[in-house]
Amino acid sequence: MDEKGLLELWNDKRSQIITAQMAPTLVLISILVVSALGYFTSAPDSAKYLAIAVAAATGILAVISQYAAIREAKALVADINQLNTPSALAKKVGESDVFLTLTSVVVVALSLAIFALVIWTVLA
Repeated sequence: MDEKGLLELWNDKRSQIITAQMAPTLVLISILVVSALGYFTSAPDSAKYLAIAVAAATGILAVISQYAAIREAKALVADINQLNTPSALAKKVGESDVFLTLTSVVVVALSLAIFALVIWTVLA
């Protein structure tokens, strides 16, 4: 594959990571609004558990999608680093392996932290 094709794939992977955050963000906004209005206080336990389960499901699916895109982007970086005469942009993308590793760790860590806060706010 040529450099242009690899850079297009790179941008596609970045877009996939961003897009995978949309559904969980909407779920979290909903939980935040319901919590801020105090509706969880009088809600039945079944509704609270459902809110937690929906947050967990959307979060897990998003993390899986993001992790897959990151894994594929790491392979893409390896391919870019094998180009004979890479452009300045391709060289920068080729230096992204450490950044991708950090991103995968941060995605998982933030997801776990946010899920703990969701449990706390829904059940409190």
